[in-house]
This record gives sequence, C-alpha cells and structure tokens, in this order.
Amino acid sequence: MSTQKPKVLIILAFFAIYVIWGSTYLLNKIAVTELPPFFLASIRFSFAGILIFIIAKLMNLSLVITKKQLLNSFLASFFFLVYGNGVFVWALKYVDSGFGALIASTQPLFVLLLMRIIDRKPMKKKSMIGIALGILGMYLLVSQNEFLNSDQALLGIFMILTCVLSWSYGSVFVSKADLPKSFFVSTAYQMIIAGVLLALSSICFKETWSNPTNWSTNVQMSMLLLIVFGGIIAFTAFNYLLKVVSTEKVATSAYVNPVIALLLGWYFLEEELTIQSIIASIILLTGVYFITARKKKL
Repeated sequence: MSTQKPKVLIILAFFAIYVIWGSTYLLNKIAVTELPPFFLASIRFSFAGILIFIIAKLMNLSLVITKKQLLNSFLASFFFLVYGNGVFVWALKYVDSGFGALIASTQPLFVLLLMRIIDRKPMKKKSMIGIALGILGMYLLVSQNEFLNSDQALLGIFMILTCVLSWSYGSVFVSKADLPKSFFVSTAYQMIIAGVLLALSSICFKETWSNPTNWSTNVQMSMLLLIVFGGIIAFTAFNYLLKVVSTEKVATSAYVNPVIALLLGWYFLEEELTIQSIIASIILLTGVYFITARKKKL
C-alpha cells in the first residue's frame, strides 16, 4: 500500500504538468489580450499563493521557513514565475499560444546542457542526436516568412527562449536546493514572492491596473482557471515531481504541453497551423524525446 500511493500521486502529478499546463498557454493568451502581462501574472500568483497558505493552515502544515529556505524560495520564484512565466506572458502578445508552447518545448535541451555544464558529465550519443534535431526543428519554426518579416514576433521568440533558459536553470536549482519540506508550503512562498515582485514590475512599467469586475467573462474564467489549476494544482505537482523523480523526467512535460497547446489554440483561437510548423514540431518533439528518454526507472 505504501508503494502504491506514491505511484498514484506521481501519475496524477504528471497529468497536471502535462495536460493542465498545456492549457495555460491558451488561458494566458486570452487574458493577455485584455490585461497587462505583469499585472495579470501578479494577480494570478498572489491569489494562488494566498489560497495555498489558507489550505496549508487548514491542513495544519508548518509554515515555518528558515532564512536559507526563504532565499532559495526567492531565487526559485524568480527563475520560474517572475522571469520564466511573467516575461513569457508578455511575449505571448506577439506570438501565438501554440507557437510559444513549441518554443518552450526546448526546455529539456536547456536542462541537459545546464546539467552537463554544472555536473560535467559526458554527453551520450542519444542526447547529441536530440540536440541536433531540436536545433533543426527550431530553425524550421522561426525561419517562416511570417516571423522573419515581423520584428515583434522575433522579439517575442527571443524573449521566450530566455524564459525557457530561466525555467530550465530553476529546475536544476530546485532539484538540489534546501526548501520547505512540504511541497504545498514551498509553492505558496514562491507564489507570494512572485506576486509581490511582479506587482513591483507592473508599477515600474506603468501598467494600467483594473478591477476584476470590469474584465470580460472570458478573461475572468481564464484567470480563475489559471489560479486554481495552473497555479495551485499544477505548480505544486511540479515542485513535488522535482523532488521524487529525475529532473529530466519532469522536463518531459515540454513535449506534451505543446501538443495540448497547439490543439487548443487551433480550436478556440483559430491559430494557424502551417505545414512547415507541423513538420518542425514533429522534428523538435522527436529531438526532445531523444534527450529525455532514459532506461532508468522513476
């Protein structure tokens, strides 16, 4: 029984980071068309963090945190939520949600390179093939005329890549960092920190703040789903998985998310799927598979 429970939790956690996170690209795209990006992200993470703290208190979980754990939570929050997510949402103003998800699928490539640099391990042939396919897939994606002829689209693509690098380094960092034992509490601290930092960023960039009652129904629903599912459930599952399975296994979400995001963007937002984008995505995701495929057990 004791071994069965963790397996069920791991399966549910993977479902959360695969499917739920795949839908957040669509939800963020809907919300950012009406709301300023840093204001949007600040509201999302602040409310999610407060709700998680309340739930943790009701569950009698310890909210005590050491200075080192607080510092590590601050760093993890910056890599994941402030830069990794906040700037990503900003970039979605210029890039389709499905396309942004495809670029984000390069995360395992970045994780692999960072782990090789940090741990100084030799790179396997399988990984090298994966990197080559990933680079080819990315080239085919960004070499399309609609992107090459748009400075804003190119800027969005570049910024998303920096976000992927930030998220990837955060994944490596958190897998070894001293954080609160409860994944729920750890998530809450990271969310609150991100909410404050993103609010300050919003003020610095002079974004216009608005009352939620003035938002459209679609934006209100998107924000609610982002807070409850994308924030509380999926991010807690992500933090949990980083501690119980390998970082490379967690990074496999990067080749499931884009498929979900592409289908949802095409269905709900009528985002265009070109033949070149489809071929590029197949090559790119095949490369990601080569990078993340391992014979090791969970």
